[in-house]
Amino acid sequence: MLDEQDYVGADEVARSMQGPYNESYQPLGDLRVSMDHEGPVHDYSRYLDIGEAISGVHYQAGETHFSREIFASAPHGAIVARWTTDRPGALSFRVRLDSVHPATTETGTETLVLRGRAPAHVAPNYHDEAQSVVYSDSAGLRFGAALRLVVEAGQVDSDGDGTLIVSGADAATFVLVAESSFRSYAEDPADVDSAAVCAERAEAMGAVPYADLRAQHVADYRQLFDRVQLDLGAGQSELNTDDRLAATRAGAIDPALIALFFQYGRYLLISSSRPGTQPANLQGIWNEHVRPPWSSNWTVNINTQMNYWPAEVTNLAECHEPMLDLVEDLSTAGRETAHAHYRAGGWTAHHNVDLWRSTWPVGAKSGNPVWSCWPMAGAWLCQHMWERYAFSGDRDYLAKRAYPVMRGAAEFILDFLVEDRTDRLVTCPSTSPENLFLTSEGTPAGVSAAATMDAWLIRDLFQHCISAADELTIDGEFAQRLRETLTRLWAPDITRDGRLAEWWQDFDEAEPGHRHLSHLWAVYPGELESGEFYEAARKSLDHRLANGGGGTGWSRAWVVALAARFGLPDLAESSLRILLAESTADNLFDLHPPELFQIDGNFGATAGIAEMLLQSHGGILRLLPAVPTQWPTGSVTGLKARGNITVDLRWSADGMVTAALRPEFAGPIRIQPPPGTVVSGTDSAAVLDIAGVAGEYHELRFAPA
Repeated sequence: MLDEQDYVGADEVARSMQGPYNESYQPLGDLRVSMDHEGPVHDYSRYLDIGEAISGVHYQAGETHFSREIFASAPHGAIVARWTTDRPGALSFRVRLDSVHPATTETGTETLVLRGRAPAHVAPNYHDEAQSVVYSDSAGLRFGAALRLVVEAGQVDSDGDGTLIVSGADAATFVLVAESSFRSYAEDPADVDSAAVCAERAEAMGAVPYADLRAQHVADYRQLFDRVQLDLGAGQSELNTDDRLAATRAGAIDPALIALFFQYGRYLLISSSRPGTQPANLQGIWNEHVRPPWSSNWTVNINTQMNYWPAEVTNLAECHEPMLDLVEDLSTAGRETAHAHYRAGGWTAHHNVDLWRSTWPVGAKSGNPVWSCWPMAGAWLCQHMWERYAFSGDRDYLAKRAYPVMRGAAEFILDFLVEDRTDRLVTCPSTSPENLFLTSEGTPAGVSAAATMDAWLIRDLFQHCISAADELTIDGEFAQRLRETLTRLWAPDITRDGRLAEWWQDFDEAEPGHRHLSHLWAVYPGELESGEFYEAARKSLDHRLANGGGGTGWSRAWVVALAARFGLPDLAESSLRILLAESTADNLFDLHPPELFQIDGNFGATAGIAEMLLQSHGGILRLLPAVPTQWPTGSVTGLKARGNITVDLRWSADGMVTAALRPEFAGPIRIQPPPGTVVSGTDSAAVLDIAGVAGEYHELRFAPA
C-alpha cells in the first residue's frame, strides 16, 4: 500500500493489528465524615499551602471555630489529618471507610479496616462493551486500607456496622494507610492480606505525635520544593485564587498568578511522582471514577511525556525516576510487540500504556488507527532517558540504564524502516498522532508513510545513541550503522505556502486547528534552533493557532514552550493567560474539553514558563530568552541547565540582569546573554564562553545593548 498510496485501505489494515484496550486506573475508597454541629456553619474557607503541601479548612459552627489540616506524607506512606476546635469537647462526628468496589469494613476500638478487590477489567469510558466493568473472585488486584483514629478527650464508639462515632473530643488525628497486592507488571499479585499490613502500619503511626508526623512530612517535601523560587513581580495575591482567575478571564495581568501556577505544577509533580511509585498518569494520581477519562492511563504520544517536561529543569530529578522506571519496563515488555507485530528486533510501544505495561496498538479492531497505529513511543520515551543524563552528567547511569534502553529502541527503528521509490528510508505504517489528513478524494485518513514527527524522533534517538556510544567508547559498529542510516533517512517536506508539512505529502488537514503539534516536535521538546525547517515550523504554528489550535490546556501549554523556543515572549505570555482563562479550574487543575481534569497542562505550563526563563539545548545557556514586557522585574533561583548547572537570574525594568551559575563539573560553559543586553563592560551580545569551576558560583552581569 506504500506504492499504491491507498490510505483508506491502510487504515483498515491497521485496525486488524489492534489488540484489546488497556486497563483503567482506579480509585480505592472514600473516607466519609459526618459532623455533628451546633448552630449554622459560616465563615467557611479552605486553602492549600504549596510551600508545605498541607491543605486545610477553617469555619465557624455557631460560636465554635473548627480547623482541619490534611497532608499526604511520602516518608510515612500515609494520609494524615488533624481536626481541632477552640472549645473543649466540641468535636463530635461519625466516620466510615468504604469503596466503590466490592469491599468489607471491619471496626476496631479506634480503627477501621477495609478489604476489597478491584475490577478484573474496565472498558475505556469511550468504548462500551456488553459488560464494561467486570469483577471476579479470582482476578483483579486486592486492596486494603486502614484508618487509625487518635482522639484527645471525648469518647469513641462503634455502631457495629463499620462506623466509628466520636463525641465530646477536643481534637482528633486521622492516619490512613492503603496498599494493593500489585508487585510488578511481570508478576502475579502478592498473596498477602494488604489490609492487615495497613492496619499494622496505621497502628504504629498512631503512636507518633501529630507534630512529629507533620514536621517529617514538611521537611521531606521542602527539600524538593524549596530548590526553586520564582518571583515575577506584583499581582493580585490579596484575592482568592478563584477570584484571580476570574479577573484573568476579564483581562487582568497578574504575573504573580503565573508564578503561583508554575510552583503549583512543581507541587503536583512532587505529590504524584516519587521514586518507587508509578509515574503520574493523565490525572496524576487524582482519579475518582471507575471509568475515568481515557482510562486515566499513560498516553505516550504526548501527554505522559509532557508530565515530565518540568522534572529536570525545575530541579526535581528524583521525581523523574518513576517515568524512567516505566520506560525500562517497556523496553522489556515491548520486545514481544516489536516481534509479533513487525517482525522487528528491539522494542516498541504504541500510544497507550497501563500498569501491566501494554505496548501493543489498542482498539479491539475497531479503534481509529490515527491514534492506535503509532509505534514510535519508544523513540520519544528514550528522549527522557537521555535528558536525565544530559542534565545530570551521570556516566554510570548512561552506561547501565539509559544506553541499553535507547539501543533497543534504535534496533527496532532500524528493522522498521523501509525503502520508498527513491531508496530513501521511511517509516511505514506511519501516523501523525491523532491528526487526520484528507486524501485526494477528500476522505479523512490517518495512516500513510513518513510522518514528519517520525523523522524528528528517529534523528533524535539515533544522534543520542551515537553520542552515548562515543562517550562510553563502546558499540562503534552499531553507532556507524546509525550514522549511515541517517544519511538515507527521508527529510520532512515544506508545503506550498511555506509551512512545515505534517505528512510525507502536502495533504490538506481534516482539522487545521488540531490540538496535537506533532510536526513541531523538533523545536520543542527537540533541539532544532535554526534553518529552513525552523522557519517553516514557525509558520506552521501560526497557521495552527489561526485555525483555533491550542484549544486544550495541554496543547496551549505546548504553545507556550514552542513560543519560548521561537523567541516570542508575547505569544508565550498571552498563551499562559489563555490557558488560565479557558482551561483551568478554580483549584488550578488543568482542564480538557468539556471541563475534564487532565494534569498534563499543569506540568506543560510549568515547563513552558521555565523555557521562557532558561534554555540549555544545543550546548548553549540562553538566559531569559522569552521574558515578556508584562514581567518587567523578577528573579528565579535554582533552575537546572543541561550539564548539571544550577542557575539563578534576576532582572529589572531597566534591563539590568545578573546571573549566578553553579556547575557541578569543571568545563567550558557557553552563555547567550538575554535579548537586548550585552556583557557588562563590553559591547558584545555574542555568545560568551567561560571556564566553569566545579562547585563554585560564577557571577555575571549584563547591561542594556
